[in-house]
Amino acid sequence: MIRLTPFALATLLPVVAIAASMDDDTPPQASETTQQCTDGKIWDAEAKACVNADQSSLSDDTLFDAVRELAYHKQPEAALTVLDAMSNQTEPRVLNMRGFALRKAGQMEAAMESYLAALEADPNYLLARSYMGQALAELGQLDAARDQLLEIRARGGRDTWAYASLKQALGGQFSAY
Repeated sequence: MIRLTPFALATLLPVVAIAASMDDDTPPQASETTQQCTDGKIWDAEAKACVNADQSSLSDDTLFDAVRELAYHKQPEAALTVLDAMSNQTEPRVLNMRGFALRKAGQMEAAMESYLAALEADPNYLLARSYMGQALAELGQLDAARDQLLEIRARGGRDTWAYASLKQALGGQFSAY
């Protein structure tokens, strides 16, 4: 068993905190964005109106929240439209969510490219590994999906939503893992 000194543990805590914040396990609640807006528009609380994401002054964090909401609420094409308005297209969370939206839109090949790009940018991005593993499971590539589960575990993510959701997608059957 590997033992970490207090100093080594302290240096790892910021990495664990960042990984946990990227592993949001709470599905976004429906808001005006998914209840009132159409055609890829999102709710601007200040303007109290639906606005085009590319013509708004909303922050990337606000846009990202809208992307998550749209993708989770079965509007992947609208999520992709909002993603296009974000300023940093190479940010791992953007690449990962693009993969998620593409997968939900039935574009698996493009989704896999986005997941791989997210992992190239940040190999420790556990949520990208989980979503990619779920896509692989959907494609029937169970060994490759299990490999992602093992990677999540090896990178310290056994107690994360990313691990649990991929494990569930695989049917929870891997006592050898």
